[in-house]
Amino acid sequence: MGSRLVEQLGAHNVAGAAASVLADRIRALVLDGRLTVGERLPSERALARELRRSRSTITRAYGLLEDDGYVIRLHGGSTRVALPHDHAAPGLDADDTAIDLSIASMDSTPGLYDATVRSLPRLAALRGTSGYSLQGLPELRDAVAQRFRERGAPTSAEEIIITSGALNAVNLILTAIGRRGERALVEQPTFPHALEALHRHGYRLVPTPVDVEGWDTRHLNETLLNARPHVAYLIPDFHNPTGATLPDEDRQRIVTTSRNVGTHLIVDETTTELDIDRGWSPTPMSASGPNVITVGSMSKIAWGGMRIGWIRAERSVVARLLAVRPSFELGTALLEQCIAIELLTEMPALTSHVGRRLRAGRAAVEAGVAGIAGWHMPRTPGGLSAWVDIGGPLSTALSLAARERQLILPPGPRFTTGGVLERRLRLPITLPPDRTAEAMTRLALAWEDVRKGTAARADELEHAAVI
Repeated sequence: MGSRLVEQLGAHNVAGAAASVLADRIRALVLDGRLTVGERLPSERALARELRRSRSTITRAYGLLEDDGYVIRLHGGSTRVALPHDHAAPGLDADDTAIDLSIASMDSTPGLYDATVRSLPRLAALRGTSGYSLQGLPELRDAVAQRFRERGAPTSAEEIIITSGALNAVNLILTAIGRRGERALVEQPTFPHALEALHRHGYRLVPTPVDVEGWDTRHLNETLLNARPHVAYLIPDFHNPTGATLPDEDRQRIVTTSRNVGTHLIVDETTTELDIDRGWSPTPMSASGPNVITVGSMSKIAWGGMRIGWIRAERSVVARLLAVRPSFELGTALLEQCIAIELLTEMPALTSHVGRRLRAGRAAVEAGVAGIAGWHMPRTPGGLSAWVDIGGPLSTALSLAARERQLILPPGPRFTTGGVLERRLRLPITLPPDRTAEAMTRLALAWEDVRKGTAARADELEHAAVI
């Protein structure tokens, strides 16, 4: 098995690369979190063998990284990831001039303040209790269950657990049912922190492709049948980052196949309510089978600062989750739960507001992309972002150039396993239009920097794209 560094780089992406290019690629992995501070890198000899390069090239690349403070050499010859001592933010000055496109999230809904005020009597009524809420307030669980029922999935409050956000929910699920060394099916691309959670719980990842046109459902079902993964992590509504939505007939087929092979389906519905103009409403996958464990969140429709999520699962799974949860937390904050109860009574107004914000953000990204020759923005009917085709395998190079323009921009491979999809870029449609316009101006300048630096290799790039 190859090293994690080469898996993240993608050996094809650095084939024949000079030491400076290889160092830049490794630096990009450090800056966007794919390599963690303190992580041990392969020895020069081992990396040279994996990449089929001379040891002198690897030595030079590691030397450049060490000079810039991105690796340190320890006694005994090991090389470990580091950050420069003056590093405040990933390559950027710690001030308001930087624009962060790594976070696809909006500011709070206008109704948050009023909902907070209305929630205070409910919170006050709970003062006589212990304050711990392992499964969640019954009234909030019933409100979440009601939302599932309205969307076509019969659900009771006993099938709901309230969590501290969706990622917290994923980690709770993996803690309760996870099996180290087993396979996990994941979409390619997908939400990066879910990949990290699966890695941390010891899973071996098996990717299945998704693009703006949707899933290769034949590949997905065949992978389920052949690999028989223990879990599968899917984002069926406004997939992050492609924006695709899985059709109802495919949902039912996937649930049936996964049930037949014993796979737990972890379905992430964090982006489900982010509709702009899709034109139809799919049935939740949880309506198709008991092997579906659904994760949801208030973070994208209300505010990321309000850490409220939930899990919907059959009662036997809920019991396992509740048995494990006290080992790392004793419930979810009561104030946020009380606020969420208020907000869930206003879902039509909430989703309407979100739709208007996303429509304006989408238009701003469309205008910016239209001004960059060779780029293509697909139809984006909802969700958090646009999965833009930049016309060549330059996503990581662009990410590095963007930092020089005070722009934090994760490259396409950040959303994958194996360092692929260098041709793609996730651009959030969640920022205010004026902020997006400024970001796109900086991005266009960074693109010019990249094109000038690679103009001599334009013929090579035409044949090097990774899809």
